[in-house]
Amino acid sequence: MSGTKSGGHGGTDDPFEEGGSSLLRQPKAVWATAGASVVAFMGIGLVDPILPSIARGLHATNSQVSLLFTSYFLITAVAMLITGFVSSRIGGRKTLLAGLALVVVFAALSGMSGSVGELVGFRAGWGLGNALFVSTALAVIVGAAAGGSSAAILLYESALGLGMACGPLLGAVLGDMKWRYPFFGTAVLMAVGFIAITAFLKEQPKPAARTSLLAPVKALGHGGLAATAASAFFYNYAFFTVLAFTPFVLNMSPYKSGGVFFAWGVLLAVFSVLVAPRLQHRFGSLKVLCGSLLLFAADLVVLGYGDHTTAIVCTVLAGAFIGLNNTVFTELALGVSDAPRPVASAGYNFVRWFAAAAAPFLAPKIEEWTDIHLPFVVAAVAAVTGAGIVAVRRRALTMEAEERAPKHATEGGVAALAR
Repeated sequence: MSGTKSGGHGGTDDPFEEGGSSLLRQPKAVWATAGASVVAFMGIGLVDPILPSIARGLHATNSQVSLLFTSYFLITAVAMLITGFVSSRIGGRKTLLAGLALVVVFAALSGMSGSVGELVGFRAGWGLGNALFVSTALAVIVGAAAGGSSAAILLYESALGLGMACGPLLGAVLGDMKWRYPFFGTAVLMAVGFIAITAFLKEQPKPAARTSLLAPVKALGHGGLAATAASAFFYNYAFFTVLAFTPFVLNMSPYKSGGVFFAWGVLLAVFSVLVAPRLQHRFGSLKVLCGSLLLFAADLVVLGYGDHTTAIVCTVLAGAFIGLNNTVFTELALGVSDAPRPVASAGYNFVRWFAAAAAPFLAPKIEEWTDIHLPFVVAAVAAVTGAGIVAVRRRALTMEAEERAPKHATEGGVAALAR
């Protein structure tokens, strides 16, 4: 492994090779897929600023409304087991289009919901479409991007950060008029993504061997991938406590809440794409991950016990730690095992999305059972647990993590992005 980068090939992963393509010089198919990915990730944070408005509009409790995240991510987690099965049989392009079509339909139906039960159900269908799209999009971008897997991961993380930043903003602008409008807006944008991928993305070569339904689970038998997924499970619990529970704590108007989470998303994007590679280059992936998780835990405790202004500052600051963690976890999941990237990604996401489903449900319940502070303490403990897993399992992760820590390759990529 010492002679190559960790992408599983002998070439360089440098996205900015001399005389090669820069991160910004990509085929139209890559930009179409990345653009649709932005909208897909927008759908995650879209409802953040309008959660209180939805609760009032549908006469629902906070814990009932938080099920919008739970149903979405529970279906997403389970669907991860079928994404590789489907894409290896019908191809990446058709899988992307099927996922987009489902999102368009269920996002529109969400906007027409007459009860919180209907909305929760339609969000589940939305989660299925998003799972098909997002998991396949990463594989398509990795396969089609110029500059190797490092460039592809940076593009994917850029799409994630931009989507997470713009989702709350779109939700605030449209939701201030009516809570239903953000859902219709998403349906329209995903329809545009459907058209763009139809026009620009050619069918990708199908894998030589079809992926079985159990392949992602079997991939988790690799110690490094299992450790990565387990750590990401606890991290995602903390992550989605911030995303799904904090809007109720802040209790702000859609515009103000959207502004807070827009700033949060901007930090997420900046630290994911620009800061994380620099820190990895200097300190190594595992040190960055452990340090970021511990700082995230401290931020959560201060968020839970601080006053309103402190809570806003800590919510925004959480975006920085989440951006760092997202990048390192993605790189580890894609490279730590010998499993094909789509299979490894599916197994990793299968585990971590269960925490994303649990946190939005448990955080309001913990508040009902105790007080408003304890949900953040539990989330902080989860983040510390994630760091502990990385520390204990560092031997299973060290070789791959150190190779994934960008040396000259990503350093050049960061410099070019900064320009």
